Amino acid sequence: MAEKAISGWVKLLLELGPVVAFFIGYSRLKDQVFTLGGTEYAGFIVVTAAFVPLMLVSTGILWALTGKLSRMQVLTLVIIVVFGGLTVWLNNDAFFKMKPTIIYVLFASILGFGLLRGKSYLAALMGEIMPMQHEGWLILTRRMAWFFAALAVSNEAVWRLMSTDAWVNFKTFGLTAALFLFFMAQGRLVQKYGHTEVDHDA
Repeated sequence: MAEKAISGWVKLLLELGPVVAFFIGYSRLKDQVFTLGGTEYAGFIVVTAAFVPLMLVSTGILWALTGKLSRMQVLTLVIIVVFGGLTVWLNNDAFFKMKPTIIYVLFASILGFGLLRGKSYLAALMGEIMPMQHEGWLILTRRMAWFFAALAVSNEAVWRLMSTDAWVNFKTFGLTAALFLFFMAQGRLVQKYGHTEVDHDA
């Protein structure tokens, strides 16, 4: 299926909407306890149970509109389903809290494996929308691998040493802001190694 173009706002809504919904749901239900089938579930567990199908629906809509999902998107969805399911099934929020750690470790490992082979898997994912010289892609990939590793360590520190409220805020706002700032900081690299087209007819 050929990839279709959609509005950037629609794409952003589908990707970040479930995360924002999780934050709002947790904020409203965090102090409540629900009894289902004789088992008590904290608000965090209930919100997680709603978040997993919401992610499935959101990703399904994104696929239907664009006709394509990246491998990272598919991998992220699988991890969300697995660890979200374990969280609800075992009634233990630790599984969902460690989910970002697993995702970032996998991303860092995949990018690092590519670098060991002299390749940039980022270029394969983003090369069409951001043309850049091979050397530039290697530098960006190396930076991103270390960045993902740092995010994994940060997530582990926050969820193990701080409150659930702190972790939810970190996951919703901290990780999002960190990703945004990281890419903003790569502007000089893109300018230095980005391909420029010369109009020879001018």
